[in-house]
Amino acid sequence: MKTHYYLGWFSDFIPEDLTRVLQEDITDRKSIAMISSNPDMYKEVGAVERSWLDVAGITFDEYHLINYQVQKHEAQTLLEKASVIFLLGGNPIKQNDFLREYELSEPIIQSKAVVMGASAGAINMSAKWLCSKKLGFEAETSSLLSGVGLDSFSVLSHYDLENNTDLVLSELSPLSKEMDIYASNKNCAVRVKGDRIDIYGNVYVISDSVIRKLDETL
Repeated sequence: MKTHYYLGWFSDFIPEDLTRVLQEDITDRKSIAMISSNPDMYKEVGAVERSWLDVAGITFDEYHLINYQVQKHEAQTLLEKASVIFLLGGNPIKQNDFLREYELSEPIIQSKAVVMGASAGAINMSAKWLCSKKLGFEAETSSLLSGVGLDSFSVLSHYDLENNTDLVLSELSPLSKEMDIYASNKNCAVRVKGDRIDIYGNVYVISDSVIRKLDETL
Protein backbone atom coordinates (compact mmCIF):
# COMPACT_ATOMS: atom_id res chain seq x y z
CA MET A 1 0.00 0.00 0.00
CA LYS A 2 1.56 3.28 -1.12
CA THR A 3 1.92 6.02 1.47
CA HIS A 4 2.45 9.72 0.78
CA TYR A 5 2.96 12.56 3.27
CA TYR A 6 2.30 16.16 2.22
CA LEU A 7 3.80 18.24 5.03
CA GLY A 8 3.65 21.93 5.84
CA TRP A 9 6.61 23.24 7.81
CA PHE A 10 7.35 22.38 11.42
CA SER A 11 8.69 25.15 13.63
CA ASP A 12 10.83 22.85 15.78
CA PHE A 13 9.98 19.17 15.45
CA ILE A 14 7.23 16.83 14.31
CA PRO A 15 4.57 16.59 17.05
CA GLU A 16 4.37 13.37 19.04
CA ASP A 17 1.06 12.08 17.66
CA LEU A 18 2.20 12.56 14.04
CA THR A 19 5.56 11.03 14.93
CA ARG A 20 3.80 7.88 16.07
CA VAL A 21 2.06 7.49 12.71
CA LEU A 22 5.28 8.09 10.79
CA GLN A 23 7.09 5.49 12.86
CA GLU A 24 4.36 2.97 12.05
CA ASP A 25 4.50 3.74 8.31
CA ILE A 26 8.29 3.90 7.91
CA THR A 27 9.39 0.39 8.79
CA ASP A 28 12.06 -0.06 6.10
CA ARG A 29 14.91 2.26 7.03
CA LYS A 30 17.75 1.17 4.79
CA SER A 31 18.07 4.42 2.83
CA ILE A 32 16.49 7.83 2.35
CA ALA A 33 16.81 9.82 -0.88
CA MET A 34 16.30 13.56 -0.39
CA ILE A 35 15.56 15.67 -3.47
CA SER A 36 16.90 19.21 -3.24
CA SER A 37 14.77 22.26 -3.97
CA ASN A 38 17.93 24.27 -4.66
CA PRO A 39 19.86 21.67 -6.68
CA ASP A 40 22.60 24.11 -7.72
CA MET A 41 23.27 25.23 -4.13
CA TYR A 42 25.44 22.46 -2.76
CA LYS A 43 25.44 23.76 0.81
CA GLU A 44 21.76 22.83 1.08
CA VAL A 45 21.75 19.40 2.70
CA GLY A 46 18.21 19.08 4.06
CA ALA A 47 19.45 19.51 7.62
CA VAL A 48 16.13 20.81 8.98
CA GLU A 49 14.01 18.05 7.45
CA ARG A 50 16.53 15.44 8.52
CA SER A 51 16.46 16.81 12.08
CA TRP A 52 12.68 16.30 12.18
CA LEU A 53 13.16 12.61 11.44
CA ASP A 54 16.10 12.32 13.84
CA VAL A 55 14.06 13.74 16.72
CA ALA A 56 11.21 11.40 15.74
CA GLY A 57 13.62 8.47 16.14
CA ILE A 58 13.52 7.65 12.44
CA THR A 59 17.08 7.15 11.20
CA PHE A 60 18.49 5.38 8.15
CA ASP A 61 21.52 3.31 7.28
CA GLU A 62 22.20 5.52 4.26
CA TYR A 63 21.43 9.16 3.47
CA HIS A 64 21.55 10.45 -0.11
CA LEU A 65 21.01 14.02 -1.32
CA ILE A 66 20.01 14.35 -4.97
CA ASN A 67 21.13 17.56 -6.66
CA TYR A 68 23.22 18.56 -9.70
CA GLN A 69 26.29 16.96 -8.15
CA VAL A 70 24.60 13.60 -8.73
CA GLN A 71 24.42 12.24 -12.27
CA LYS A 72 20.94 11.78 -13.73
CA HIS A 73 21.14 7.98 -13.97
CA GLU A 74 22.53 7.71 -10.43
CA ALA A 75 19.71 9.90 -9.12
CA GLN A 76 17.11 7.65 -10.69
CA THR A 77 18.81 4.56 -9.28
CA LEU A 78 18.89 6.06 -5.77
CA LEU A 79 15.14 6.64 -5.98
CA GLU A 80 14.52 3.09 -7.14
CA LYS A 81 16.41 1.70 -4.14
CA ALA A 82 15.19 4.16 -1.48
CA SER A 83 13.11 3.16 1.54
CA VAL A 84 11.90 6.77 1.86
CA ILE A 85 11.91 9.56 -0.73
CA PHE A 86 11.80 13.08 0.73
CA LEU A 87 11.23 16.13 -1.49
CA LEU A 88 12.79 18.96 0.51
CA GLY A 89 11.33 22.38 1.15
CA GLY A 90 12.65 25.61 -0.33
CA ASN A 91 12.22 26.78 -3.91
CA PRO A 92 9.32 24.97 -5.62
CA ILE A 93 10.09 26.34 -9.08
CA LYS A 94 13.73 25.21 -9.08
CA GLN A 95 12.72 21.83 -7.71
CA ASN A 96 10.04 21.47 -10.36
CA ASP A 97 12.58 22.25 -13.11
CA PHE A 98 15.02 19.75 -11.60
CA LEU A 99 12.43 16.98 -11.40
CA ARG A 100 11.61 17.48 -15.07
CA GLU A 101 15.22 17.83 -16.26
CA TYR A 102 16.37 14.70 -14.40
CA GLU A 103 13.18 12.78 -15.29
CA LEU A 104 12.57 11.89 -11.65
CA SER A 105 8.76 11.80 -11.59
CA GLU A 106 8.38 8.31 -13.03
CA PRO A 107 10.90 6.68 -10.65
CA ILE A 108 9.07 8.34 -7.74
CA ILE A 109 5.67 7.15 -8.96
CA GLN A 110 6.95 3.61 -9.51
CA SER A 111 8.77 3.43 -6.17
CA LYS A 112 7.40 1.38 -3.28
CA ALA A 113 9.00 3.83 -0.83
CA VAL A 114 7.14 6.10 1.54
CA VAL A 115 7.18 9.47 -0.26
CA MET A 116 7.28 12.69 1.75
CA GLY A 117 7.40 16.35 0.83
CA ALA A 118 7.76 19.46 2.97
CA SER A 119 6.36 22.80 1.78
CA ALA A 120 7.84 23.13 -1.74
CA GLY A 121 8.31 19.37 -1.84
CA ALA A 122 4.66 18.76 -0.94
CA ILE A 123 3.58 21.16 -3.68
CA ASN A 124 5.66 19.31 -6.26
CA MET A 125 4.33 15.90 -5.17
CA SER A 126 0.84 16.96 -6.25
CA ALA A 127 -0.73 16.65 -9.70
CA LYS A 128 -0.71 20.36 -10.59
CA TRP A 129 -0.10 23.64 -8.83
CA LEU A 130 -0.61 27.30 -9.63
CA CYS A 131 2.65 29.24 -9.77
CA SER A 132 1.41 32.73 -9.01
CA LYS A 133 3.15 35.82 -7.66
CA LYS A 134 0.01 36.58 -5.63
CA LEU A 135 0.50 33.30 -3.79
CA GLY A 136 4.09 34.12 -2.93
CA PHE A 137 5.91 32.39 -5.77
CA GLU A 138 8.77 34.06 -7.64
CA ALA A 139 6.96 34.41 -10.96
CA GLU A 140 6.06 37.38 -13.13
CA THR A 141 3.10 35.62 -14.75
CA SER A 142 0.80 32.94 -13.40
CA SER A 143 1.08 29.45 -14.84
CA LEU A 144 -0.06 25.94 -14.04
CA LEU A 145 2.83 23.56 -13.43
CA SER A 146 2.67 19.78 -13.38
CA GLY A 147 3.99 18.06 -10.28
CA VAL A 148 4.98 14.43 -9.83
CA GLY A 149 1.31 13.50 -9.73
CA LEU A 150 1.33 10.97 -6.92
CA ASP A 151 -2.30 11.82 -6.19
CA SER A 152 -4.99 13.54 -8.23
CA PHE A 153 -5.15 16.79 -6.28
CA SER A 154 -3.24 20.05 -5.86
CA VAL A 155 -1.43 21.39 -2.80
CA LEU A 156 -0.81 24.88 -1.45
CA SER A 157 1.54 24.31 1.47
CA HIS A 158 3.09 26.52 4.15
CA TYR A 159 0.94 29.54 3.26
CA ASP A 160 -0.82 32.01 5.57
CA LEU A 161 -4.23 30.92 4.38
CA GLU A 162 -6.35 32.20 7.25
CA ASN A 163 -5.36 35.83 6.58
CA ASN A 164 -5.62 35.58 2.80
CA THR A 165 -8.77 33.56 2.17
CA ASP A 166 -10.29 35.87 -0.45
CA LEU A 167 -7.01 36.12 -2.37
CA VAL A 168 -6.50 32.37 -2.32
CA LEU A 169 -10.04 31.69 -3.50
CA SER A 170 -9.81 34.18 -6.35
CA GLU A 171 -6.51 32.72 -7.54
CA LEU A 172 -7.32 29.05 -7.12
CA SER A 173 -11.01 29.00 -8.05
CA PRO A 174 -10.44 27.90 -11.69
CA LEU A 175 -8.14 25.03 -10.68
CA SER A 176 -10.52 23.98 -7.88
CA LYS A 177 -13.16 23.25 -10.53
CA GLU A 178 -10.76 20.70 -12.03
CA MET A 179 -9.40 19.09 -8.84
CA ASP A 180 -9.43 19.45 -5.06
CA ILE A 181 -6.75 21.70 -3.56
CA TYR A 182 -5.41 20.97 -0.07
CA ALA A 183 -4.18 24.18 1.54
CA SER A 184 -2.28 24.34 4.80
CA ASN A 185 0.10 26.42 6.85
CA LYS A 186 2.61 25.24 9.46
CA ASN A 187 2.69 22.17 11.67
CA CYS A 188 0.28 20.12 9.55
CA ALA A 189 0.14 17.15 7.23
CA VAL A 190 -1.99 15.35 4.68
CA ARG A 191 -1.37 11.60 4.58
CA VAL A 192 -2.56 9.47 1.68
CA LYS A 193 -2.43 5.74 2.41
CA GLY A 194 -4.07 3.61 -0.24
CA ASP A 195 -7.49 5.17 -0.85
CA ARG A 196 -7.62 6.91 2.53
CA ILE A 197 -6.74 10.58 3.13
CA ASP A 198 -5.88 11.58 6.70
CA ILE A 199 -5.48 15.09 8.08
CA TYR A 200 -3.23 16.45 10.82
CA GLY A 201 -3.39 20.08 11.96
CA ASN A 202 -5.16 23.00 10.27
CA VAL A 203 -5.79 21.90 6.69
CA TYR A 204 -8.41 23.26 4.29
CA VAL A 205 -9.78 21.89 1.05
CA ILE A 206 -10.84 24.09 -1.85
CA SER A 207 -13.29 22.32 -4.13
CA ASP A 208 -15.40 23.89 -6.88
CA SER A 209 -14.59 27.40 -5.58
CA VAL A 210 -15.68 26.58 -2.01
CA ILE A 211 -13.22 26.42 0.88
CA ARG A 212 -13.79 24.46 4.08
CA LYS A 213 -11.69 23.35 7.01
CA LEU A 214 -11.13 19.62 7.37
CA ASP A 215 -11.48 17.65 10.56
CA GLU A 216 -8.32 16.05 11.93
CA THR A 217 -8.16 12.28 11.59
CA LEU A 218 -4.60 11.60 12.79
